[in-house]
Amino acid sequence: MSNSTRRGRASRLAAGALALVATAAVAVALAGCGSQKTSAGTTSGASTGASSTGDKTIVVGASPSPHAEILAQVKDALAKQGYTLEVKEYSDYVQPNAALAQGDLDANYFQHKPYLDNYNSQNGTSLVSAAAIHFEPMSVYGGKSSSLSSIPDGATIAVPSDATNEARALLLLQAQGVLALKDGAGLEATANDIASNPHNVKLVETEAASIPRALGDVDFAVINGNYVLSSGLDTSKALASEASDSAAAKTYANIIAVRSGDEGSDKIRALVSALESQQVKDYITNTYKGTVVAVF
Repeated sequence: MSNSTRRGRASRLAAGALALVATAAVAVALAGCGSQKTSAGTTSGASTGASSTGDKTIVVGASPSPHAEILAQVKDALAKQGYTLEVKEYSDYVQPNAALAQGDLDANYFQHKPYLDNYNSQNGTSLVSAAAIHFEPMSVYGGKSSSLSSIPDGATIAVPSDATNEARALLLLQAQGVLALKDGAGLEATANDIASNPHNVKLVETEAASIPRALGDVDFAVINGNYVLSSGLDTSKALASEASDSAAAKTYANIIAVRSGDEGSDKIRALVSALESQQVKDYITNTYKGTVVAVF
């Protein structure tokens, strides 16, 4: 074989080898794209698959009281429909929304819609309300004084220091004639919106969870329902509470939250239906004596 023939053959072999390498590279690239797409699909499936028609386990994140206690009342009803209810308890207000957004939960039950809306705006999530279940009224309890009809001049009243709950406290005090707010203050009210203060009461702004412990240091205190429960206060001693048809009740009802699109799934509809039953309403009424009020 001549040198030129050898050189020609070598060139053809090299070209063939390069073509094979290029073909292999393209195949690897395509496989990589396919792998990424499959991975993304798996992640998406993990987020929504928990709510698919064939999955018969409902995983709900909840605060221990009263949410997990209320959920416990529907386990048997759901079991009769073929569903297993699994409740994961959380002691904070961040993890249950993060777990829901990531697909680790089918739903959560611990918050009201304004909190959920704020969480979505802060975290870029798309969580929605599937149903409003109950409201936890704020109540006035006596400390050094025991009657709202004979308030001492200059009485001290502990109110939550956060904006949302302080506004609710002010509206409750207004409803009891303790003070009067400027027209239109509503759920945005602050101490600066007090228009009339006939008893010269002094508001003691206190972190909401600490108010039950401060009760003995003030004349009165306005306390959130969940902190009334956790502190073991005698609910029969409440002097006044937010009405179940108040603006606060309509705004701050505790909800079943789900990922957007899952609110119509079979398992979420089954969960909501079980919770919105007369059995659950009776349980809430008889157990919490007005500290928790059903809104369905």
